[in-house]
Amino acid sequence: MVEATFDVAGLVGYSYRADDYYEVGREKIREYARAVRDFHPAHWSEDAAGELGYIGLVAPTTFISTAAMLANRKLFETVITGYDVLVQTDQVFEMYKPVLAGDQLISDVELSAVRRVAGKDLLTVTNTFTDQTGAVVQIMHTTVIGITGEEVDAGISAAIERVVMQGIDMSSRTAASALPVQDGTDPVSESGPRLSPISRTRVPHTAIRFEDVTVGDELPARIVQLTRGDLVNYAGVSGDANPIHWHDEVAGLVGLPDVIAHGMLTMGLGAGFVTGWLGDPGAITWYGVRLSNYTVVEAASAGTVEFTGRIKSVNPETRSAVVVIVAKSAGRKIFGLATADIRLA
Repeated sequence: MVEATFDVAGLVGYSYRADDYYEVGREKIREYARAVRDFHPAHWSEDAAGELGYIGLVAPTTFISTAAMLANRKLFETVITGYDVLVQTDQVFEMYKPVLAGDQLISDVELSAVRRVAGKDLLTVTNTFTDQTGAVVQIMHTTVIGITGEEVDAGISAAIERVVMQGIDMSSRTAASALPVQDGTDPVSESGPRLSPISRTRVPHTAIRFEDVTVGDELPARIVQLTRGDLVNYAGVSGDANPIHWHDEVAGLVGLPDVIAHGMLTMGLGAGFVTGWLGDPGAITWYGVRLSNYTVVEAASAGTVEFTGRIKSVNPETRSAVVVIVAKSAGRKIFGLATADIRLA
């Protein structure tokens, strides 16, 4: 195990542009939509997408995290190397243009913030994605906790080496358990201000009109069951091969009660819960989640996640609203704080 002796705060501002663009594939959109159980027709049918004004299949809200996994590899494999475990805590998506099949996305990667909370480093990585026209498509902020070797089981490196797919760098520092951190802040404040929109003049084609919503309205609840097969499928589609999501021994070595669902998988389910109600997957303009717990998925039984939501606020000038999302598994809240900004017809 390696102990973090470097001054990670001194790396704030370190940035680079990914070496190659990420081309959004038609079938990749379908694969990802299936993995996060998002069956809105605009993710599957060009005709359905065209009826909403899109020129191709629309990627689900959290799809761009797959491109970020590739773009961020250099940062975590060659620059931020002083931690044995990285724990994802917060995720924020700022949407400026819908991601469509055929888009060629370039990611600028930056270590944008480092904070010290409860003796641990919280690192925020910002991905700014631009398309082939040079327009900003999405900005994604990922906050992780860096944990050093003395806080995890010494056998984890050998265990991971035995089970991971060969040909990829999967050191022990990527075996992140979803440990909650409560520091009194929310994902918004740690990600900077919400930027002015670049492409939000498009008229949304939502099934729900602005006149139909009021503060306090509740969204129809959704219950999703997840099996080990769902986790393995998501790992393959997303590129997140972390064995805590499919291997009992590794999960135990990082202090988890059993295999757990990917945090990004539950976020994708939560985004689909909102867009399914909206009827237009391009009507979310901002989505932020703080992870506070995890969904356990046992070998012999499925894990269950229940999503509920309510309208927190409305803005008549922009015909927009803020939705608060609650996700529970086994009676525990797995989202400490989750909100989505939406535009309505």
